[in-house]
Amino acid sequence: MKHLLSQLAKEIEGAKLAGGDAEIFSLCADSRLAEAGDLFFCFRGTHADAHAYAAEAEERGAAAIVCEQDVETFIPRLIVKDGRDAMARLSAAFYGHPERRMKVVGVTGTNGKTTTTHMLYSILAAAGKKAGLIGTLGARFSGREVPPSLTTPDPIALFSLLAEMADAGTEIVVMEVSAHALALSKTDPIRFELAVFTNLTQDHLDFFGDMEAYGAAKRRLFTAERCREAILNADDPFSHSLEGVPFTTYGLDTPADSFALIEEESASGMRLLLNLEDVLVEADLPMAGRFNVSNALAAAVAAQKLGIREDAIAEGLEHTYVEGRLERVASYRGAEIFVDFAHTPDGLEKSLGALRPYCRGKLYVLFGCGGNRDRGKRKLMGETADRLADFVILTSDNPRYEDPVTIISEIAAGIASQNYVEIEERERATLYALGLLGEGDILLVAGKGAEREQEIMGIKYSYNDKAVIMALTEKS
Repeated sequence: MKHLLSQLAKEIEGAKLAGGDAEIFSLCADSRLAEAGDLFFCFRGTHADAHAYAAEAEERGAAAIVCEQDVETFIPRLIVKDGRDAMARLSAAFYGHPERRMKVVGVTGTNGKTTTTHMLYSILAAAGKKAGLIGTLGARFSGREVPPSLTTPDPIALFSLLAEMADAGTEIVVMEVSAHALALSKTDPIRFELAVFTNLTQDHLDFFGDMEAYGAAKRRLFTAERCREAILNADDPFSHSLEGVPFTTYGLDTPADSFALIEEESASGMRLLLNLEDVLVEADLPMAGRFNVSNALAAAVAAQKLGIREDAIAEGLEHTYVEGRLERVASYRGAEIFVDFAHTPDGLEKSLGALRPYCRGKLYVLFGCGGNRDRGKRKLMGETADRLADFVILTSDNPRYEDPVTIISEIAAGIASQNYVEIEERERATLYALGLLGEGDILLVAGKGAEREQEIMGIKYSYNDKAVIMALTEKS
């Protein structure tokens, strides 16, 4: 695959070509990986300015540079106003605009993106559609699985993946769209068939600074240029700010176009009656929690908008499996153990609230908070755990470059009772928690979900909550 830089330049309004033309054979945003024929992208990042690495990319054989300011090189430069936006638009063009060859559904929100996308993907599969899935747990299409990178991949990887999906005959792609991706213009070339909003609660304020900026990033998806129709959670007040495009609503506690009734429920699942704009669908959902009913509604409404029949919606929901999302992983000494990705105050509250009705003994929670991320939520998560659980085990999550003990102490600042313990090493904390369990108890191990690594001082160590729990319970 090759393109002339001058042809690609037509994708960027106001772009200026300097130093001649070039044949482009591939795209690159990391100068250390640059090769002959690459188009190297320079822009000012959150931690570094890639313009400083233009010469290195040239030395490694890059054919041309995209930059926000002219740089001293002997190869052609495409000078643009916004390097991130240019990378997304040029990536889409380089791979032949695969986003135009399929219907793309985007799901955004603080919590629920992964579960909702998996539910919709399962429904599409039940309907016999050739579907693709992109998100936190990786990508799937045509029997293939791609390991996870970011919730929403960076543009070069994203549009390369979309091109593979389109070439494989994929009809509909369901993808998670993170606030970071929206703020950094990763998905700007895509006009989504549907944009689904789940909720907005505190997270990522280390990056956005405040909730207003965080919400503004989410709002970028819900414009006429970015989506044809919106599906909004009526139970979340932020939805009112997203009504600038044609929309339909779903909700459990607020009047909405579509809603649901829980007919039966247990810790392992629920029997639901969905009212999808007066079309009734009865479905079994293999998950607990009202928040998962909301996720199921979002997926079902999206499926209906895509023309999926009611029996496929029911079948798809019944066969949904989302690793690490309020997943029951073991029974031990008469207690039940669940793993969940809950890593925000709202997420932790919903997960503990979902398990409480089924707890005949004590409800335990083990969790930590990630380092070099939103510090403001740590105390709030401590308050939430103290309020909803009978006993709390504070431990390390992904401390990254922070001191785990400091992170734990900041969580503990929100705990008013004495019903907690601090154990820094996560596996040892898990072993301690297992030792507390008795008949009728429930243990929620939160924060990491399906993650398979723990990041400490820049090094990623193999670690998976589910695997650790299985190993420890089998030994005992």
